Amino acid sequence: MKIIVLFLTSIYICTSSMAKKPNAVLVETESFKNKGGWVIDQQSMDVMGSPYLMAHGMGTPVSDATTMVKFPKKGKYYVRVRTRNWNAQWSDVAAGQFEVLVGGKSLAKKFGVSNKDWSWIEGGIIEVESENTEIALHDLTGFNGRCDAIYFTSDKNDVPPNDNINLDALRAELLQLKKEPTESEFDFVIVGGGMAGTCAAISAARLGVKVALIQNRPVLGGNNSSEVRVHLGARIKLEPYPAIGNLVNEIGPEKGGNARPKDYYEDDKKLKAVLNEPNISLFLNYHANQVETKDGNIVKVFAENLETGERHTFSAPLFADCTGDGTIGYLAGAEYMTGRESRDKFNEPTAPEKADNLTMGISVQWFAEKTDAAVAFPDINWGLSWNDEKAFAITRGDWDWETGMGKDMINETEFIRDYGLIVVYSNWSYLKNHYSNKEKFRNEKLKWVAYIGGKRESRRLVGDYILTENDLMNQNFLPDGTAPTSWTIDLHYPDQENLDKFDGEAFRSIAVHTKIYPYPIPFRCLYSKDVNNLMMGGRDISVSHVALGTVRLMRTGGMMGEVLGMAASVCKEENAKPRDIYEKYFSELEKLMLRGVGNPDLPNIQKYNMGGTLLETEKVE
Repeated sequence: MKIIVLFLTSIYICTSSMAKKPNAVLVETESFKNKGGWVIDQQSMDVMGSPYLMAHGMGTPVSDATTMVKFPKKGKYYVRVRTRNWNAQWSDVAAGQFEVLVGGKSLAKKFGVSNKDWSWIEGGIIEVESENTEIALHDLTGFNGRCDAIYFTSDKNDVPPNDNINLDALRAELLQLKKEPTESEFDFVIVGGGMAGTCAAISAARLGVKVALIQNRPVLGGNNSSEVRVHLGARIKLEPYPAIGNLVNEIGPEKGGNARPKDYYEDDKKLKAVLNEPNISLFLNYHANQVETKDGNIVKVFAENLETGERHTFSAPLFADCTGDGTIGYLAGAEYMTGRESRDKFNEPTAPEKADNLTMGISVQWFAEKTDAAVAFPDINWGLSWNDEKAFAITRGDWDWETGMGKDMINETEFIRDYGLIVVYSNWSYLKNHYSNKEKFRNEKLKWVAYIGGKRESRRLVGDYILTENDLMNQNFLPDGTAPTSWTIDLHYPDQENLDKFDGEAFRSIAVHTKIYPYPIPFRCLYSKDVNNLMMGGRDISVSHVALGTVRLMRTGGMMGEVLGMAASVCKEENAKPRDIYEKYFSELEKLMLRGVGNPDLPNIQKYNMGGTLLETEKVE
């Protein structure tokens, strides 16, 4: 198995002695050799242009991020820092403040205190005394200060661009990025390393398919990783294909629970399963953000390394979009749906009378732990008013700490996640410093807060069939049924009381469940109707908003992945497209679904959080 993870030997910092700016130096912070306590955040790079470093210290300043920079010559440089005051939209108090040190000396000002939008902030003038000089980011607050890049120039009028197109051009020039990307060819390219993508890769690889698995984080598992910490849900090993789910059982964590300690999510178990497959090439920390198409097919996918900016292309006769956001389908021009469809669109009883943009939100989960001594937490006031009635006197925030419902889950991800952080920190600060029974929280320490948001819904790519509420409730079984969905139709809405108390910006949700019998998802929901060689798995498949309420659970997504891998092997064997499987080769896929790809001899450990699925003897209430 080939694993492609770049451990930097050369830093993503360059000068260009032959370029237009002979004394300009651009430092991309995500490339820092020693990141200290800072973390890479790529969730909004398609919107603001780049990954960046963030000081996620949960109220305690993190250790410095440092790297060495080679300047073209000694002397005077003007400095600009690309950053933002991330909580300025809620408060006059800047939460995420930090300093930039050059050669051990701090620049004259603090950063993260000015503009609410990403922009270049003047940092003053420095005297560079050595051509090889250390640069450091020094966190001052622990509250998610963020820095994208640092720019040094000998020309005081040289202001770098802030728009994505021109900023990309500047990066390419000063960082001397290769004009031509590295190219690779595979049988099957999967973008997205959550449960659906990971299972798709293993399934296909075990059936002789050469696979590339591209994941834009350093770990696999998506929402089930230690970065997000959502446990698996729904059932496996159901009729009519009880062997589907054996692979989910094989790689899934043994423990259940949301917002639990890191080891509950067994990142290494998923990674080792992928590494054990010689037919998989794994590309961690690569973000796919461009596609090339021809005659209704994807020809190649372009991905960018988060730390180095290196571009890589992946060519194949077959692709799978397991991104959750439907990114690859969107870039390829596939039709997609967002928000809630009107009731008359699919004649669904649960749908609203009029279509709207309400989606299920992003969860920022968290938990605290009891210690042997008192633990302080900063007394903060970031624009939200709190009292005993508004506060949540708890030590763990579960799935229902959910924000952003009704917002754009693609283009407003940073805002939605940041509001999740605001309310977690503010609520905890109130409990520690002002709550009438604050003694109860005296020894409690905020242990973990997610900075990668747990998404539920964004784009849904349209296939040859759109699964709806009526199919599920009427048991409208179709001849191309595959992996069964078994969770309730579980739809989330803003909690009205919370909505009222916080001026229409809810951060708590409610779930409305409708019980169903297990239902085999049609294969036609797992490939695009527009892009001939694109399949999809997970929450971006071809379903209505209402039907998404059941299929979005991760065990179900993992089983979809198992089916995608099997379908990829049929496509390879028959030189076929996904639609051909439905029209000509479904019996071949059926044989594989009956046989399965996971180890059938392992005990079933996936018995937690199975949901309220109805058994054959039960009636729908």
